[in-house]
Amino acid sequence: MRFAAGGHRVVAMDIQEDALNGVAEAIKATGGQCVPLAADVGSEASVAQAAGRVDQTFGRCDVLVNNAAIFSTIKMRPFEQLPLEEWMRVMHVNVTGTFLMTRAFAPLMKRHRWGRIINVSSAAFVMGRPNYLHYTTSKAAVVGMTRSLARELGSDGITVNALLPGATDTEIPRETVTPEQKRQQIAMRCIQREEGPQDLEGVVSFLASEDSAFVTGQSFVVDGGYCFL
Repeated sequence: MRFAAGGHRVVAMDIQEDALNGVAEAIKATGGQCVPLAADVGSEASVAQAAGRVDQTFGRCDVLVNNAAIFSTIKMRPFEQLPLEEWMRVMHVNVTGTFLMTRAFAPLMKRHRWGRIINVSSAAFVMGRPNYLHYTTSKAAVVGMTRSLARELGSDGITVNALLPGATDTEIPRETVTPEQKRQQIAMRCIQREEGPQDLEGVVSFLASEDSAFVTGQSFVVDGGYCFL
């Protein structure tokens, strides 16, 4: 919604087609442009098809936000109890999905020698959050990927940065977080209130703009002052 309000032509990608259509309708209702594109970031074929559609429709991709990940639906548990299948699934979507998306869309940026890639990691990795070992590990990997990609793509006019949100209230329920745990999280922040998607929009907009042309390979923690790098 923030990108559309700023005049960007938005491609909204998600595995949930119904939700996508709702986003597209909401953007169009405000006069913005949005193409809903159902895709699975964990599927090489699906990602390639999506990149081809974007190329065919717009002939370019200026900004890529890698935000798809598995988190809210997984259960907190000691690492000894993590099923290997769940570990592999989280790694595949959170890490391999980011790789596949970047590999598919970077050529559209190289063509015009301008691009912004924003990888969503998590402040959970900074704090070493327990009982989410697969998620925490996957988000640490995203930061490492961000730094290496920044070095590989800098000569092509493409910046690559990481956004590390704190616990953010979204439309997805968090069954494993009790109201008391939530209150404790908020109490640990310098800014003691809930975090919403609107708290991330400004940093993402900056990283997607010309103002951040000399900023790359960096990690931006946005969690109200819970964790410090």
